[in-house]
Amino acid sequence: MIDHAHDLACVRDATERLLSAVAKMDNASLAQPSRLPGWSRGHVLAHLARNADALVNVLAGRPMYASAEARDADIERDAPRALEAQLTDLRESAARFQAAGDVPADWGRTVEMRNGVTDSASRVPFRRWVEVDLHHVDLGIGYELEDLPDEFIRRETEFLAQRFDGHGDVPPTRVTDGTHAWRTGRPADEPEITVSGRPAELVGWLAGRRDGAGLDVHGGTLPKLPPL
Repeated sequence: MIDHAHDLACVRDATERLLSAVAKMDNASLAQPSRLPGWSRGHVLAHLARNADALVNVLAGRPMYASAEARDADIERDAPRALEAQLTDLRESAARFQAAGDVPADWGRTVEMRNGVTDSASRVPFRRWVEVDLHHVDLGIGYELEDLPDEFIRRETEFLAQRFDGHGDVPPTRVTDGTHAWRTGRPADEPEITVSGRPAELVGWLAGRRDGAGLDVHGGTLPKLPPL
């Protein structure tokens, strides 16, 4: 069972890590490229702030974004801001999300994300945790996949394996870190391919942050995963 209160606490911790790290940056470093193609570090921070507000909308039963075009325009608008403005927006938008999470609600209800995707409201705090911690890594300022909490890596690996489960373009695959194992890809009695490796390498590959070169593959070649 998903514990949304626990995940909200994890979001707070991840946000504090992010804010502490960003506070050590300067305006010049904000303008430098992030690890995400086409985005500066300022783009990443602008996205994180707007994502917090978008998830407030989700919890309130409103559309996550007015439109895909409006989402992209807001990020482009906010990306060039100075460090202090970015920090203030990150902090204030995070507080709005936490306040929305603290409102008594039916956490078993179904909510709508982007592009018609639905999920349980109880999973929204974990989705925010994913945004904060993975994009912290994307900034390229010293926080790496290996620094992610063990619980986060295990749960995100499971979440992404489930996301690709049944996908016609992904061969039947067993994913394992040597302790835990997950199945993903097309349905089959037995997976054709086994992908194994360190937890950080697995989540990096599944999340599109690493090319899988650090993984061991048996039974075929490393599957090419669809974009998230």
